[in-house]
Amino acid sequence: MAFFVATGAQSAANRISRRISLIAGVVIVGILAAIALLSLFWTPLPPAKMQIIHKLQPPLSYGLLGTDQFGRDVLSMLMVGCWNSLSIAVTAVVIGGTIGSIIGISAAAIRGPFEAVLMRVCDVIFALPPILSAMILGAFLGPGRFTAITAIAVFMIPVFARVTLATSLQAWSRDYVLAAQAIGNSRLTISIRHVAPNIMGQIIVHATIQLGLAILTEAGLSFLGLGMAPPAPTWGKMLADSQTFMGIAPWLAILPGLAIALAVLGFNMLGDGLRDWLDPRQR
Repeated sequence: MAFFVATGAQSAANRISRRISLIAGVVIVGILAAIALLSLFWTPLPPAKMQIIHKLQPPLSYGLLGTDQFGRDVLSMLMVGCWNSLSIAVTAVVIGGTIGSIIGISAAAIRGPFEAVLMRVCDVIFALPPILSAMILGAFLGPGRFTAITAIAVFMIPVFARVTLATSLQAWSRDYVLAAQAIGNSRLTISIRHVAPNIMGQIIVHATIQLGLAILTEAGLSFLGLGMAPPAPTWGKMLADSQTFMGIAPWLAILPGLAIALAVLGFNMLGDGLRDWLDPRQR
């Protein structure tokens, strides 16, 4: 009797923990999205406005979060940087996830040499980290939003292709797919009508988790000067610019670092919560 009580209590605790993770992820991501959208219409000061007379002012001394070495308002830069980082990450994940998912679903439907060739191509792409891809693209295109999006999207393609292939192969072994084959549906029709809708939840969960990685990658690209060109603020560029002033203005590094960590944590918690919520075995 005590065993069943303990098991039930542990199960309830796990359900509460998963629910807390989902709620916390939704709240964090929702706040970041609201800040990003708000920055399109309003910021305390223009993020590119320089006021040398007010440079390196600490938080609450001049503005809520102080100023940088050029007298620019840090809060305004963080708000606009939130939009730049999120928009690049979301666009890259959507593009890479869509292409990778199509590749994975197609490979699972066709199989044979086509699957082997596609997976080997994905392995080659996967072997190149996004920062190296961005450096190669930057040599031809120059730094900017397009370069960052392309580099991250190319890296996401094999990631989604592998996941989609695995889940699609599982779907092809299900009874509803076998029934669709028995009544004469083509493999293309089965992939569109039966396989894709039934793995969409797993793709969404994986995309949510990959958004955290995309934000971290975008910050790394901006830190190396391969992201958006100045004066457009990004969290990674703010970190790079703060290195010289760590001793006298540590908030210039702490604040964008916390923003990056919070965004990655929020998307990871949201992805974990969605995975547990959408998976019947976890409920």
